[in-house]
Amino acid sequence: MALPQSPENRRPTARSSQKVSFPGAGGDRLAARLDHPAGTEPGAARGLAMFAHCFTCSKDTHAASRIAAGLVEQGFAVLRFDFTGLGGSDGEFANTNFSSNVADLEAAAAWLGQTHRAPDLLIGHSLGGAAVLAAAGAMPSVKAIVTIGAPADPAHVAHLFDGQREMIEQDGAVEVAIAGRPFRVTRQFLHDIENQMVLGKVASLRRALLVIHAPRDAIVGIGHAGEIFAAARHPKSFLSLDDADHLLTRPQDAAYAAQVIAAWALRYFPEPAMDDAGEARPAGEVRVRSVAGTRFAQTIDAGQHRLRSDEPLSVGGDDSGPTPYDLLLAGLGACTSMTVRMYADRKEWPLQRVSIDLRHERIHAEDCAECESRDGKVDLIHRRIHIDGDLDEAQRERLLEIADRCPVHRTLTGTIRIETTADG
Repeated sequence: MALPQSPENRRPTARSSQKVSFPGAGGDRLAARLDHPAGTEPGAARGLAMFAHCFTCSKDTHAASRIAAGLVEQGFAVLRFDFTGLGGSDGEFANTNFSSNVADLEAAAAWLGQTHRAPDLLIGHSLGGAAVLAAAGAMPSVKAIVTIGAPADPAHVAHLFDGQREMIEQDGAVEVAIAGRPFRVTRQFLHDIENQMVLGKVASLRRALLVIHAPRDAIVGIGHAGEIFAAARHPKSFLSLDDADHLLTRPQDAAYAAQVIAAWALRYFPEPAMDDAGEARPAGEVRVRSVAGTRFAQTIDAGQHRLRSDEPLSVGGDDSGPTPYDLLLAGLGACTSMTVRMYADRKEWPLQRVSIDLRHERIHAEDCAECESRDGKVDLIHRRIHIDGDLDEAQRERLLEIADRCPVHRTLTGTIRIETTADG
């Protein structure tokens, strides 16, 4: 397996890391961090990964942060979050279990899909590895999965409080010490992990899988990796971390794992095949090219800017970017806002902000009161303009009139002719 270029030969990728939060499966607010290449929206990244941390850990472990940084170097975006009741997330740990962790992963994927795009790479460390294996089946957008020191059976974690198991069963809940910190473990938690069938789900994944494990792992034995690997179907890969410990506490172990994950993932998330990638287009010219290995995804070069377009999963796309109609609406909305701003500035009116909501649909011509044609269907764009500022009613009305004068609005409502030629 070829590793990414060494740091000396590779131009570093600036990383943007932002704190975000979203509602977990139980309604509690989950604390998260979204890492992505600077200057690139997370939804336009080469791949969008989710990282699930180890049992009683957090999103900020050395392994999580270093692996996220390594993937960002290769153009990926990574969401890492704290499960309910852990780290900076709300909720009580005592009310959670393995099933709620899986549900939190599904909630995180749903949030990503609504705000950026659906995740296509899952990475799980320790019990988080078992959780991503269990959750992947409900995420059709996922192309590849990585486990690090994952148990084949979630019930394996019960050994951490074997001496208090009888008391937990009797009293219903007992405070136990894990890694020197107190956690309240309940009877329902024990019963939940004993009823998980993760290996059965592994056999039906049909996704690329990379199993990473340390032979000397004293927390989760190497045999667990063997069971996961044996249950999985191809394509599957295995990486031994030699003398690393379970938490990858040595910086070089986490860095090496990050390098290999990034190199392995590149196979499933290839760069767009373009002979002039990185070449800025002349002003006023846009180039659109299909992305190799995808059905509908397109890269868009406009000047020195690169965008991406795609279709949603529901129609066979990868949901890796806005649809063509989304981009059309975005162009109208941006032009409208800019035109209103320019007019207000020229008049020295106290306009603070303009925000615009747009929606496109096809309607029957007979339902359109202002349309000349009464046959077939016509395109209808709904545009709602929000104007903030200490403006009087007359000024607001004037700005709404000016909105209709934006160049893109005039283009869309005027006569448009498209000339098409073909190269060789």
